[in-house]
Amino acid sequence: MQHLSGQPNIVEFKGAYEDQYSVHLVMELCAGGELFDRIIARGYYSEKDAADIIRQIVNVVYICHFMGVMHRDLKPENFLLTSKDEHAMLKATDFGLSVFIEEGKVYRDIVGSAYYVAPEVLRRRYGKEADVWSAGVILYILLSGVPPFWDETEKGIFHAILRGEIDFQSDPWPSISNSAKDLVRKMLTQDAKSRITSAEVLEHPWLRSGEASDKPIDSAVLSRMKQFRAMNKLKKLALKVIAENLSEEEIKGLKAMFANMDTDNSGTITYEELKSGLARLGSKLSEAEVKQLMEAADVDGNGTIDYIEFVTATMHRHRLERDDHLFKAFQYFDTDHSGFITRDELETAMKEYGMGDEATIKEIIAEVDHDGRINYEEFCAMMRSGTQPQDKLF
Repeated sequence: MQHLSGQPNIVEFKGAYEDQYSVHLVMELCAGGELFDRIIARGYYSEKDAADIIRQIVNVVYICHFMGVMHRDLKPENFLLTSKDEHAMLKATDFGLSVFIEEGKVYRDIVGSAYYVAPEVLRRRYGKEADVWSAGVILYILLSGVPPFWDETEKGIFHAILRGEIDFQSDPWPSISNSAKDLVRKMLTQDAKSRITSAEVLEHPWLRSGEASDKPIDSAVLSRMKQFRAMNKLKKLALKVIAENLSEEEIKGLKAMFANMDTDNSGTITYEELKSGLARLGSKLSEAEVKQLMEAADVDGNGTIDYIEFVTATMHRHRLERDDHLFKAFQYFDTDHSGFITRDELETAMKEYGMGDEATIKEIIAEVDHDGRINYEEFCAMMRSGTQPQDKLF
């Protein structure tokens, strides 16, 4: 970050200070929030808007590559706006997985986030072209509201990425310009060596000569973008509730496993403890899968996993299929036992878990159910579904 500081679309690194307990990184304040939240809040959105955003994102990729850095974790959450101002600048953050590019070196560790990861990363032979792929995935989402490679499990997402079939048939694609589709295709080219470079993206006619149209993209795109965000948040919270309600018997093994990994007996597991703990258990999980487990488990986002978070992430998916667990989770939210989860009840639960500002809760309720309350059938359907991009959430 120090190396990249001073570049327009990259968050400024101000300095590092160390005290007895911590290293403090001081960075530029980006008070405008996350990219998708801004798009959703605006409610109006055109190809031209998408082109302006992707130009800034690819500019980051271009600068990084020009300065010998591979970002390796490009995703919408890692782009913040400098202020609430309408024309605020977009800034890339979170260079935690970045590396300096070594000439001729083949990178093999799987890093990044499931939806955005390039096929060559999954095949463990990649270079800086992987960043262009991730930016291409973001562009696809900017234009359609959903990721190009979609499945209910991480494994399924990876299979879809390796198959590489891109859907340009479903709405809104028929009404999107051919020039935009051409750029998406070139950025999501399976063969990294044939993929368009960041410099070439910036020269593409859709970005250069105003081929991106001004007419609003179908509002369904924004609604799907909201679902894509809201779904993951509510599902995570419900999983955590189920984990807290498992019987002693069911979690005995997980308890022992947690204790074995928590080598310093701090009551929390760090990424390193998780990695070496899983390795000791003979786990064949790759670096990326460990990282994704870590990310999935770390519900409060503080960088470590506590016991409940660990159980949440590691309990088997089949637990979700069992009615008694789902019913317990539903009852947890439905505090007045009315048979519905209301906005107030969800708000209370989310606040208790430190997961909800006002906007997030509004977003989830609005997208999750249109009459402002969720019944048990809808709740079960959500927890079991793979939420197909074009379906209503439940």
